[in-house]
Amino acid sequence: MLNSYFTVKSEGFDEIVIQKSRFIGHVKRVETEEEAQAFVSEIKKRHHDATHNCSAYMIGEQNLIQKANDDGEPSGTAGVPILEVLKKKDLKDTAVVVTRYFGGIKLGAGGLIRAYSSTTSQALETTGIVKRQLMQNFLVTADYALLGKLENQLRNSQYLLKDIAYQENVEFSVYVESGQEEGFTEWMVDLTSDQAEIRAGGSSYLEIDV
Repeated sequence: MLNSYFTVKSEGFDEIVIQKSRFIGHVKRVETEEEAQAFVSEIKKRHHDATHNCSAYMIGEQNLIQKANDDGEPSGTAGVPILEVLKKKDLKDTAVVVTRYFGGIKLGAGGLIRAYSSTTSQALETTGIVKRQLMQNFLVTADYALLGKLENQLRNSQYLLKDIAYQENVEFSVYVESGQEEGFTEWMVDLTSDQAEIRAGGSSYLEIDV
């Protein structure tokens, strides 16, 4: 698993008009090629009367799945520019479809490349980009005498205090970035004079707005 990576929030769209042609950028987070193809098909069905529905997607930790489709535009002027924006922004598990309603004015190869790139960038910005950070959960159990000290230190630390459970002893649920587990444990042992029980829980991705 990657310690962190960038992707889109969920699903969104935006639209720009260039030389009377409407360009509508549709964006969606996808985890498989089947999901990406289903999204492309959905947009094509929704905009069946459009001149073109050009698409690109990039999937997988190592970006092993990369596809681009010009859908009738001159070769290399639509799908590839969309894909290049995804690469430049280093976005994983992301699919984009740019719908074009032709306005009667030809843009030329350079104009098309700029139009599809700009629409993609704007649609991504509108949808929102997140950093998915792999986090390790720790449960720290201590005597109530340490409650104030630990809560204050944790809230002012680089670690994420998720929850405090008030039971027989106080239990702190803390998220620690992958790779920083040892440093956190040593810090907690020092902070509590080794008077706390520290247990590692599961790991999961947390999303941070970019």
